[in-house]
Amino acid sequence: MGIRLMGIAHAKQKLQRTLSARIRMVSATIIDVPKGHFVVYVGEFKKRFVIPIAYLNYPLFQDLLNLAEEEFGYDHPMGGLTIPCSEEYFISLTSALNSSS
Repeated sequence: MGIRLMGIAHAKQKLQRTLSARIRMVSATIIDVPKGHFVVYVGEFKKRFVIPIAYLNYPLFQDLLNLAEEEFGYDHPMGGLTIPCSEEYFISLTSALNSSS
């Protein structure tokens, strides 16, 4: 009985460490996104970009979102949208959107 209680106590401690690490990771992700922005992941290595919400008004960006919906649906386990294009294309698109605003 004593061994079983020790195993439960050990499992509880391990679970608490895992959960607190995940909470810290999620908190850090939320904290570094300024108001009026959101996170997208782009390219083969899922590079993280923080972009302005205003991009949602542009037809070219809306086309990318439609592609993301077709390819990935609405389940985004990384906490942000995954955009199915190369980093180079995404950077050139956002540069064009920045210069037009």
